[in-house]
Amino acid sequence: MTHDATFDQDDARETPDQHMAGTQDSQPIVLSQGQTDPHQGKRKQGKQGKESISVGAEVPDTSSKVKTSRRRYGEGSIYQRKDGRYAASLRLENGERKTFYGKTRKEVAEKLRIALNEKKQGTLATGPQQKVSDYFPRWLDEVKKPTIRLSTYHAYKTALYKHILPALGHFTLQKLKAQHIQELYAHLLKEGYSSQTIMNAHKVLRQGLANAVRWNLVARNEASLVTLPRIERREVTPLTEKQVEQLLTVAKGHFLEEIILLAVATGMRFGELLALRWADIDLGRGILVVQRTVSRVGKYGLVEREPKTRTSRRKIMLPGVVVVALKWLQAKQELARLKAGDAWQERGLVFCDRQGNLLEPERVRKHFYKLLDQAGLPRIHFHDLRHSAATILLIHGVHPKVVQELLGHSTISMTLDTYSHLIPSLQAESMQVMNTVLDFFSAEEETQQLPQDERSSSGKERVSEEEKLNADEQKNGGSA
Repeated sequence: MTHDATFDQDDARETPDQHMAGTQDSQPIVLSQGQTDPHQGKRKQGKQGKESISVGAEVPDTSSKVKTSRRRYGEGSIYQRKDGRYAASLRLENGERKTFYGKTRKEVAEKLRIALNEKKQGTLATGPQQKVSDYFPRWLDEVKKPTIRLSTYHAYKTALYKHILPALGHFTLQKLKAQHIQELYAHLLKEGYSSQTIMNAHKVLRQGLANAVRWNLVARNEASLVTLPRIERREVTPLTEKQVEQLLTVAKGHFLEEIILLAVATGMRFGELLALRWADIDLGRGILVVQRTVSRVGKYGLVEREPKTRTSRRKIMLPGVVVVALKWLQAKQELARLKAGDAWQERGLVFCDRQGNLLEPERVRKHFYKLLDQAGLPRIHFHDLRHSAATILLIHGVHPKVVQELLGHSTISMTLDTYSHLIPSLQAESMQVMNTVLDFFSAEEETQQLPQDERSSSGKERVSEEEKLNADEQKNGGSA
Protein backbone atom coordinates (compact mmCIF):
# COMPACT_ATOMS: atom_id res chain seq x y z
CA MET A 1 0.00 0.00 0.00
CA THR A 2 1.26 3.46 -0.85
CA HIS A 3 0.81 5.75 2.14
CA ASP A 4 0.97 9.43 1.25
CA ALA A 5 -2.30 10.78 2.80
CA THR A 6 -4.13 10.72 6.12
CA PHE A 7 -7.47 8.98 6.47
CA ASP A 8 -9.54 12.19 6.49
CA GLN A 9 -12.08 13.56 4.04
CA ASP A 10 -10.68 17.07 4.29
CA ASP A 11 -7.33 15.91 2.85
CA ALA A 12 -9.18 14.53 -0.14
CA ARG A 13 -10.01 18.13 -1.05
CA GLU A 14 -6.41 18.97 -2.05
CA THR A 15 -5.88 19.67 -5.70
CA PRO A 16 -3.74 17.53 -7.98
CA ASP A 17 -1.10 20.29 -8.06
CA GLN A 18 -0.89 20.32 -4.27
CA HIS A 19 -0.64 16.56 -4.20
CA MET A 20 2.25 16.49 -6.70
CA ALA A 21 4.05 19.23 -4.85
CA GLY A 22 3.89 17.21 -1.65
CA THR A 23 5.40 14.10 -3.25
CA GLN A 24 8.28 15.53 -5.31
CA ASP A 25 10.84 15.70 -2.47
CA SER A 26 10.35 12.25 -0.97
CA GLN A 27 9.56 8.79 -2.21
CA PRO A 28 6.50 7.05 -0.77
CA ILE A 29 7.19 4.25 1.67
CA VAL A 30 5.60 1.00 0.65
CA LEU A 31 4.61 -1.22 3.57
CA SER A 32 2.72 -4.45 3.59
CA GLN A 33 -0.22 -4.99 5.88
CA GLY A 34 0.82 -5.24 9.52
CA GLN A 35 4.50 -4.34 8.75
CA THR A 36 6.21 -1.64 10.84
CA ASP A 37 8.79 0.78 9.63
CA PRO A 38 12.31 0.07 10.86
CA HIS A 39 12.66 3.66 12.10
CA GLN A 40 9.93 3.00 14.69
CA GLY A 41 8.46 6.49 14.44
CA LYS A 42 5.56 7.71 16.56
CA ARG A 43 2.23 9.18 15.68
CA LYS A 44 2.14 12.95 15.56
CA GLN A 45 -0.44 15.65 14.92
CA GLY A 46 -0.74 17.28 11.52
CA LYS A 47 -0.85 21.01 10.88
CA GLN A 48 -4.61 21.25 11.29
CA GLY A 49 -4.86 18.97 14.32
CA LYS A 50 -5.67 15.92 12.22
CA GLU A 51 -3.95 12.68 13.20
CA SER A 52 -1.45 11.55 10.54
CA ILE A 53 0.73 8.43 10.22
CA SER A 54 4.45 8.90 10.33
CA VAL A 55 7.31 6.51 9.60
CA GLY A 56 7.36 3.52 11.88
CA ALA A 57 3.67 3.45 12.65
CA GLU A 58 1.59 0.42 11.95
CA VAL A 59 -0.58 0.91 8.87
CA PRO A 60 -4.30 0.32 9.54
CA ASP A 61 -6.11 -2.26 7.53
CA THR A 62 -8.54 -0.38 5.25
CA SER A 63 -9.14 -3.05 2.71
CA SER A 64 -12.52 -3.92 4.21
CA LYS A 65 -13.69 -0.28 4.60
CA VAL A 66 -15.80 1.43 1.98
CA LYS A 67 -14.75 4.99 1.39
CA THR A 68 -17.79 7.29 1.16
CA SER A 69 -17.96 9.53 -1.89
CA ARG A 70 -17.75 13.26 -1.39
CA ARG A 71 -20.76 15.47 -2.10
CA ARG A 72 -20.43 17.47 -5.24
CA TYR A 73 -20.17 21.26 -5.13
CA GLY A 74 -23.52 22.81 -4.22
CA GLU A 75 -24.92 19.66 -2.59
CA GLY A 76 -24.11 20.82 0.95
CA SER A 77 -22.19 19.15 3.74
CA ILE A 78 -23.00 17.38 7.00
CA TYR A 79 -20.85 17.43 10.11
CA GLN A 80 -21.05 16.83 13.84
CA ARG A 81 -20.70 19.73 16.27
CA LYS A 82 -18.75 19.73 19.52
CA ASP A 83 -22.01 19.58 21.49
CA GLY A 84 -22.87 16.27 19.82
CA ARG A 85 -25.57 17.63 17.52
CA TYR A 86 -25.37 17.39 13.75
CA ALA A 87 -25.48 20.24 11.27
CA ALA A 88 -26.02 20.45 7.51
CA SER A 89 -24.74 23.42 5.58
CA LEU A 90 -25.83 24.53 2.12
CA ARG A 91 -24.21 27.26 0.05
CA LEU A 92 -26.68 29.68 -1.58
CA GLU A 93 -26.43 31.57 -4.84
CA ASN A 94 -25.43 34.76 -3.04
CA GLY A 95 -22.44 33.03 -1.45
CA GLU A 96 -23.98 32.79 2.00
CA ARG A 97 -24.63 29.52 3.79
CA LYS A 98 -27.89 28.17 5.17
CA THR A 99 -27.48 25.77 8.10
CA PHE A 100 -29.84 23.16 9.51
CA TYR A 101 -29.46 21.45 12.89
CA GLY A 102 -30.65 18.17 14.36
CA LYS A 103 -29.94 15.52 16.98
CA THR A 104 -29.05 12.83 14.45
CA ARG A 105 -27.28 12.68 11.10
CA LYS A 106 -30.42 11.21 9.55
CA GLU A 107 -32.49 14.17 10.72
CA VAL A 108 -30.22 16.83 9.21
CA ALA A 109 -29.74 14.77 6.05
CA GLU A 110 -33.51 14.86 5.52
CA LYS A 111 -33.58 18.61 6.11
CA LEU A 112 -30.77 19.04 3.62
CA ARG A 113 -32.56 16.88 1.06
CA ILE A 114 -35.73 19.01 1.36
CA ALA A 115 -33.69 22.21 1.11
CA LEU A 116 -31.91 21.00 -2.02
CA ASN A 117 -35.24 20.12 -3.61
CA GLU A 118 -36.68 23.56 -2.72
CA LYS A 119 -33.54 25.21 -4.06
CA LYS A 120 -33.95 23.36 -7.33
CA GLN A 121 -37.60 24.44 -7.57
CA GLY A 122 -36.78 28.02 -6.62
CA THR A 123 -38.90 27.93 -3.43
CA LEU A 124 -36.11 27.76 -0.85
CA ALA A 125 -36.50 30.44 1.84
CA THR A 126 -33.20 32.32 1.82
CA GLY A 127 -34.18 35.48 3.71
CA PRO A 128 -33.31 36.22 7.33
CA GLN A 129 -35.25 34.56 10.13
CA GLN A 130 -38.00 36.79 11.51
CA LYS A 131 -40.63 36.32 14.17
CA VAL A 132 -44.30 36.72 13.36
CA SER A 133 -44.43 39.58 15.89
CA ASP A 134 -41.68 41.42 13.98
CA TYR A 135 -42.69 40.77 10.41
CA PHE A 136 -46.48 41.23 10.34
CA PRO A 137 -46.73 44.74 11.90
CA ARG A 138 -44.11 46.00 9.44
CA TRP A 139 -45.83 44.30 6.51
CA LEU A 140 -49.21 45.77 7.45
CA ASP A 141 -47.95 49.34 7.91
CA GLU A 142 -45.34 49.54 5.16
CA VAL A 143 -46.68 47.21 2.45
CA LYS A 144 -50.42 46.74 2.86
CA LYS A 145 -51.67 50.01 4.34
CA PRO A 146 -50.98 52.16 1.22
CA THR A 147 -53.10 49.81 -0.93
CA ILE A 148 -56.28 49.52 1.18
CA ARG A 149 -58.97 51.74 2.62
CA LEU A 150 -58.64 53.13 6.13
CA SER A 151 -61.56 51.05 7.40
CA THR A 152 -59.98 47.87 6.00
CA TYR A 153 -56.64 48.75 7.55
CA HIS A 154 -58.30 49.24 10.92
CA ALA A 155 -60.08 45.87 10.64
CA TYR A 156 -56.79 44.14 9.73
CA LYS A 157 -54.93 45.87 12.55
CA THR A 158 -57.56 44.80 15.07
CA ALA A 159 -57.33 41.19 13.88
CA LEU A 160 -53.53 41.28 14.03
CA TYR A 161 -53.06 42.75 17.49
CA LYS A 162 -56.11 41.24 19.18
CA HIS A 163 -56.01 37.69 17.84
CA ILE A 164 -52.95 36.80 15.73
CA LEU A 165 -49.97 38.16 17.65
CA PRO A 166 -51.06 36.94 21.11
CA ALA A 167 -51.37 33.38 19.76
CA LEU A 168 -48.71 33.16 17.03
CA GLY A 169 -46.35 36.07 17.61
CA HIS A 170 -43.61 33.95 19.24
CA PHE A 171 -43.17 31.70 16.17
CA THR A 172 -40.56 32.42 13.55
CA LEU A 173 -42.04 32.67 10.07
CA GLN A 174 -40.33 29.49 8.89
CA LYS A 175 -41.63 27.49 11.87
CA LEU A 176 -45.22 28.73 11.59
CA LYS A 177 -47.27 25.81 10.26
CA ALA A 178 -50.81 25.34 9.03
CA GLN A 179 -51.59 23.35 12.18
CA HIS A 180 -50.83 26.40 14.37
CA ILE A 181 -53.11 28.60 12.27
CA GLN A 182 -55.88 25.99 12.31
CA GLU A 183 -55.65 25.82 16.10
CA LEU A 184 -56.05 29.61 16.30
CA TYR A 185 -59.24 29.50 14.19
CA ALA A 186 -60.64 26.66 16.28
CA HIS A 187 -59.93 28.63 19.46
CA LEU A 188 -61.66 31.76 18.13
CA LEU A 189 -64.67 29.69 17.10
CA LYS A 190 -64.81 28.06 20.53
CA GLU A 191 -64.65 31.48 22.22
CA GLY A 192 -67.75 32.54 20.30
CA TYR A 193 -66.21 34.89 17.77
CA SER A 194 -68.11 35.33 14.52
CA SER A 195 -67.04 33.78 11.25
CA GLN A 196 -66.34 37.32 9.97
CA THR A 197 -63.77 37.84 12.75
CA ILE A 198 -62.04 34.60 11.74
CA MET A 199 -62.14 35.65 8.08
CA ASN A 200 -60.41 38.95 8.92
CA ALA A 201 -57.65 37.08 10.75
CA HIS A 202 -57.32 34.69 7.81
CA LYS A 203 -57.03 37.53 5.31
CA VAL A 204 -54.18 39.06 7.30
CA LEU A 205 -52.29 35.77 7.62
CA ARG A 206 -52.86 34.68 4.02
CA GLN A 207 -51.86 37.98 2.46
CA GLY A 208 -48.97 38.55 4.84
CA LEU A 209 -47.50 35.09 4.22
CA ALA A 210 -48.00 35.47 0.47
CA ASN A 211 -45.75 38.51 0.66
CA ALA A 212 -43.25 36.53 2.77
CA VAL A 213 -43.12 33.90 0.01
CA ARG A 214 -42.34 36.61 -2.57
CA TRP A 215 -39.53 37.87 -0.34
CA ASN A 216 -38.13 34.32 0.09
CA LEU A 217 -38.71 34.45 3.84
CA VAL A 218 -40.77 31.24 3.74
CA ALA A 219 -41.02 28.43 1.22
CA ARG A 220 -44.82 28.27 1.05
CA ASN A 221 -47.95 29.97 2.34
CA GLU A 222 -49.11 27.87 5.29
CA ALA A 223 -52.34 29.89 5.63
CA SER A 224 -53.52 28.56 2.27
CA LEU A 225 -53.48 25.02 3.67
CA VAL A 226 -55.98 25.50 6.50
CA THR A 227 -59.70 24.70 6.45
CA LEU A 228 -61.90 27.71 7.10
CA PRO A 229 -65.08 27.41 9.16
CA ARG A 230 -68.39 27.73 7.38
CA ILE A 231 -69.35 31.37 6.92
CA GLU A 232 -72.73 31.99 8.51
CA ARG A 233 -74.50 34.88 6.82
CA ARG A 234 -76.94 36.96 8.80
CA GLU A 235 -80.51 36.19 7.86
CA VAL A 236 -82.04 39.02 5.85
CA THR A 237 -85.29 40.30 7.35
CA PRO A 238 -87.06 42.66 4.94
CA LEU A 239 -90.27 44.46 5.78
CA THR A 240 -93.44 43.86 3.81
CA GLU A 241 -95.33 46.70 2.14
CA LYS A 242 -97.81 46.72 5.04
CA GLN A 243 -94.99 46.88 7.59
CA VAL A 244 -93.31 49.75 5.72
CA GLU A 245 -96.58 51.65 5.88
CA GLN A 246 -96.79 51.04 9.64
CA LEU A 247 -93.22 52.27 10.18
CA LEU A 248 -93.62 55.46 8.12
CA THR A 249 -96.89 56.24 9.90
CA VAL A 250 -95.21 56.06 13.29
CA ALA A 251 -92.16 58.05 12.04
CA LYS A 252 -94.35 60.97 10.87
CA GLY A 253 -92.85 64.18 12.32
CA HIS A 254 -89.81 62.36 13.75
CA PHE A 255 -86.33 63.60 12.79
CA LEU A 256 -85.74 60.19 11.12
CA GLU A 257 -88.85 60.43 8.92
CA GLU A 258 -87.08 61.55 5.74
CA ILE A 259 -84.05 59.29 6.05
CA ILE A 260 -86.30 56.23 6.54
CA LEU A 261 -88.43 57.25 3.55
CA LEU A 262 -85.37 57.70 1.33
CA ALA A 263 -83.91 54.37 2.47
CA VAL A 264 -87.09 52.49 1.57
CA ALA A 265 -87.58 54.34 -1.71
CA THR A 266 -84.02 54.03 -3.05
CA GLY A 267 -82.37 51.11 -1.23
CA MET A 268 -79.37 53.32 -0.38
CA ARG A 269 -76.86 52.06 2.18
CA PHE A 270 -76.81 53.52 5.69
CA GLY A 271 -73.40 55.16 5.19
CA GLU A 272 -74.46 56.59 1.83
CA LEU A 273 -77.49 58.24 3.43
CA LEU A 274 -75.47 59.79 6.26
CA ALA A 275 -72.90 61.22 3.82
CA LEU A 276 -75.48 62.61 1.38
CA ARG A 277 -75.21 66.34 0.59
CA TRP A 278 -77.65 68.76 -0.97
CA ALA A 279 -75.18 69.27 -3.79
CA ASP A 280 -75.73 65.61 -4.72
CA ILE A 281 -79.47 66.14 -5.33
CA ASP A 282 -81.23 67.90 -8.20
CA LEU A 283 -84.72 68.41 -6.77
CA GLY A 284 -85.93 69.99 -9.99
CA ARG A 285 -85.11 66.93 -12.08
CA GLY A 286 -85.64 64.44 -9.25
CA ILE A 287 -82.15 62.91 -9.51
CA LEU A 288 -79.76 61.91 -6.74
CA VAL A 289 -76.07 61.01 -7.20
CA VAL A 290 -74.28 58.71 -4.73
CA GLN A 291 -70.69 59.96 -4.44
CA ARG A 292 -69.51 59.12 -0.93
CA THR A 293 -70.18 57.13 2.22
CA VAL A 294 -69.28 57.41 5.89
CA SER A 295 -68.42 54.90 8.64
CA ARG A 296 -66.84 54.86 12.06
CA VAL A 297 -63.20 53.72 12.04
CA GLY A 298 -61.81 53.14 15.53
CA LYS A 299 -59.90 56.08 16.96
CA TYR A 300 -60.36 58.03 13.72
CA GLY A 301 -64.07 58.52 14.39
CA LEU A 302 -66.50 59.07 11.51
CA VAL A 303 -64.60 58.93 8.23
CA GLU A 304 -66.00 59.98 4.86
CA ARG A 305 -64.72 58.25 1.75
CA GLU A 306 -65.63 57.39 -1.81
CA PRO A 307 -67.84 54.36 -2.47
CA LYS A 308 -65.99 51.06 -2.55
CA THR A 309 -66.77 50.09 -6.14
CA ARG A 310 -67.44 51.83 -9.44
CA THR A 311 -71.03 50.58 -9.52
CA SER A 312 -71.66 52.07 -6.06
CA ARG A 313 -71.19 55.53 -7.58
CA ARG A 314 -74.58 55.80 -9.27
CA LYS A 315 -77.50 58.00 -10.23
CA ILE A 316 -80.93 57.36 -8.74
CA MET A 317 -84.28 58.67 -9.98
CA LEU A 318 -86.39 59.88 -7.05
CA PRO A 319 -90.14 59.25 -6.68
CA GLY A 320 -92.25 62.39 -6.51
CA VAL A 321 -93.25 61.76 -2.88
CA VAL A 322 -89.58 61.71 -1.91
CA VAL A 323 -88.85 64.97 -3.75
CA VAL A 324 -91.66 66.69 -1.84
CA ALA A 325 -90.41 65.30 1.48
CA LEU A 326 -86.87 66.51 0.78
CA LYS A 327 -88.10 70.02 -0.03
CA TRP A 328 -89.87 70.13 3.33
CA LEU A 329 -86.69 68.87 5.02
CA GLN A 330 -84.65 71.60 3.34
CA ALA A 331 -87.02 74.26 4.69
CA LYS A 332 -86.90 72.78 8.22
CA GLN A 333 -83.11 72.67 8.08
CA GLU A 334 -82.95 76.36 7.20
CA LEU A 335 -84.95 77.19 10.32
CA ALA A 336 -82.61 75.00 12.40
CA ARG A 337 -79.60 76.85 10.97
CA LEU A 338 -81.04 80.23 11.96
CA LYS A 339 -81.85 78.94 15.42
CA ALA A 340 -78.32 77.54 15.96
CA GLY A 341 -76.64 80.79 14.92
CA ASP A 342 -72.87 80.73 15.26
CA ALA A 343 -72.96 77.13 16.53
CA TRP A 344 -74.06 75.94 13.09
CA GLN A 345 -71.41 74.06 11.08
CA GLU A 346 -72.27 74.40 7.43
CA ARG A 347 -71.34 71.15 5.72
CA GLY A 348 -74.19 70.90 3.26
CA LEU A 349 -75.44 67.62 4.72
CA VAL A 350 -78.98 66.46 3.96
CA PHE A 351 -79.28 64.57 7.25
CA CYS A 352 -77.50 66.32 10.12
CA ASP A 353 -77.82 67.14 13.81
CA ARG A 354 -78.94 70.51 15.26
CA GLN A 355 -75.51 72.04 14.59
CA GLY A 356 -75.20 70.80 11.01
CA ASN A 357 -72.78 67.94 11.81
CA LEU A 358 -72.93 64.31 10.75
CA LEU A 359 -75.58 62.27 12.49
CA GLU A 360 -74.09 59.82 14.96
CA PRO A 361 -74.85 56.32 13.58
CA GLU A 362 -75.48 54.84 17.01
CA ARG A 363 -77.98 57.60 17.83
CA VAL A 364 -79.85 56.89 14.59
CA ARG A 365 -79.99 53.17 15.36
CA LYS A 366 -81.24 53.79 18.89
CA HIS A 367 -84.16 55.94 17.71
CA PHE A 368 -84.85 53.57 14.81
CA TYR A 369 -85.32 50.66 17.22
CA LYS A 370 -87.73 52.77 19.28
CA LEU A 371 -89.82 53.50 16.20
CA LEU A 372 -89.93 49.77 15.35
CA ASP A 373 -91.18 49.01 18.86
CA GLN A 374 -93.87 51.69 18.61
CA ALA A 375 -95.01 50.24 15.28
CA GLY A 376 -95.10 46.73 16.71
CA LEU A 377 -92.51 45.52 14.21
CA PRO A 378 -89.62 43.09 14.72
CA ARG A 379 -86.16 44.46 15.60
CA ILE A 380 -84.37 44.68 12.27
CA HIS A 381 -81.17 46.43 11.25
CA PHE A 382 -81.41 49.80 9.55
CA HIS A 383 -79.65 48.16 6.60
CA ASP A 384 -82.66 45.85 6.24
CA LEU A 385 -84.60 48.81 4.83
CA ARG A 386 -82.36 48.42 1.79
CA HIS A 387 -83.38 44.75 1.55
CA SER A 388 -87.02 45.77 1.96
CA ALA A 389 -86.77 48.12 -1.02
CA ALA A 390 -85.22 45.47 -3.25
CA THR A 391 -87.73 42.80 -2.23
CA ILE A 392 -90.77 45.03 -2.82
CA LEU A 393 -89.53 46.04 -6.27
CA LEU A 394 -88.84 42.45 -7.33
CA ILE A 395 -92.24 41.28 -6.10
CA HIS A 396 -93.88 43.93 -8.26
CA GLY A 397 -92.08 42.65 -11.33
CA VAL A 398 -89.28 45.21 -11.67
CA HIS A 399 -86.47 43.66 -13.73
CA PRO A 400 -83.55 42.40 -11.58
CA LYS A 401 -81.11 44.40 -13.74
CA VAL A 402 -82.90 47.63 -12.78
CA VAL A 403 -82.82 46.63 -9.11
CA GLN A 404 -79.11 45.81 -9.39
CA GLU A 405 -78.33 49.30 -10.76
CA LEU A 406 -80.49 50.94 -8.11
CA LEU A 407 -78.70 49.13 -5.28
CA GLY A 408 -75.24 49.56 -6.79
CA HIS A 409 -74.43 45.84 -6.89
CA SER A 410 -71.40 44.95 -8.99
CA THR A 411 -73.19 42.05 -10.73
CA ILE A 412 -76.76 40.98 -11.29
CA SER A 413 -75.92 37.57 -9.80
CA MET A 414 -75.26 39.29 -6.47
CA THR A 415 -78.77 40.76 -6.57
CA LEU A 416 -80.39 37.46 -7.48
CA ASP A 417 -78.35 35.44 -4.95
CA THR A 418 -79.33 37.87 -2.19
CA TYR A 419 -83.04 38.23 -2.82
CA SER A 420 -84.47 35.47 -5.03
CA HIS A 421 -85.04 33.06 -2.13
CA LEU A 422 -86.94 35.79 -0.24
CA ILE A 423 -89.57 36.13 -2.94
CA PRO A 424 -91.70 32.95 -3.16
CA SER A 425 -94.11 34.74 -5.47
CA LEU A 426 -91.41 34.74 -8.16
CA GLN A 427 -91.16 30.96 -7.94
CA ALA A 428 -94.94 30.62 -8.01
CA GLU A 429 -95.06 32.83 -11.11
CA SER A 430 -92.39 30.72 -12.82
CA MET A 431 -94.30 27.52 -12.08
CA GLN A 432 -97.44 29.04 -13.54
CA VAL A 433 -95.52 29.79 -16.73
CA MET A 434 -94.34 26.16 -16.93
CA ASN A 435 -97.87 24.91 -16.35
CA THR A 436 -98.99 26.94 -19.34
CA VAL A 437 -96.13 25.67 -21.51
CA LEU A 438 -96.65 22.02 -20.55
CA ASP A 439 -100.45 22.08 -20.65
CA PHE A 440 -100.44 20.20 -23.98
CA PHE A 441 -98.70 17.27 -22.29
CA SER A 442 -101.44 16.74 -19.72
CA ALA A 443 -104.03 16.87 -22.51
CA GLU A 444 -102.27 14.10 -24.46
CA GLU A 445 -101.93 12.00 -21.33
CA GLU A 446 -105.68 12.14 -20.70
CA THR A 447 -106.45 10.88 -24.21
CA GLN A 448 -104.14 7.91 -23.72
CA GLN A 449 -105.76 6.71 -20.48
CA LEU A 450 -107.80 3.52 -20.60
CA PRO A 451 -111.48 3.55 -19.68
CA GLN A 452 -112.20 2.47 -16.15
CA ASP A 453 -113.93 -0.83 -17.16
CA GLU A 454 -111.08 -1.80 -19.50
CA ARG A 455 -108.47 -1.14 -16.76
CA SER A 456 -110.52 -3.30 -14.37
CA SER A 457 -110.91 -6.20 -16.78
CA SER A 458 -107.24 -6.18 -17.76
CA GLY A 459 -106.35 -6.21 -14.10
CA LYS A 460 -108.57 -9.23 -13.43
CA GLU A 461 -107.01 -11.10 -16.36
CA ARG A 462 -103.51 -10.51 -14.92
CA VAL A 463 -104.59 -11.77 -11.50
CA SER A 464 -106.15 -14.96 -12.92
CA GLU A 465 -102.99 -15.68 -14.94
CA GLU A 466 -100.81 -15.30 -11.82
CA GLU A 467 -103.07 -17.66 -9.83
CA LYS A 468 -102.82 -20.28 -12.59
CA LEU A 469 -99.02 -20.11 -12.63
CA ASN A 470 -98.86 -20.48 -8.84
CA ALA A 471 -101.12 -23.52 -8.95
CA ASP A 472 -98.92 -25.20 -11.62
CA GLU A 473 -95.76 -24.56 -9.54
CA GLN A 474 -97.33 -26.08 -6.44
CA LYS A 475 -98.44 -29.16 -8.44
CA ASN A 476 -94.96 -29.69 -9.87
CA GLY A 477 -93.37 -29.21 -6.45
CA GLY A 478 -95.67 -31.80 -4.87
CA SER A 479 -94.93 -34.51 -7.46
CA ALA A 480 -91.22 -33.94 -7.00
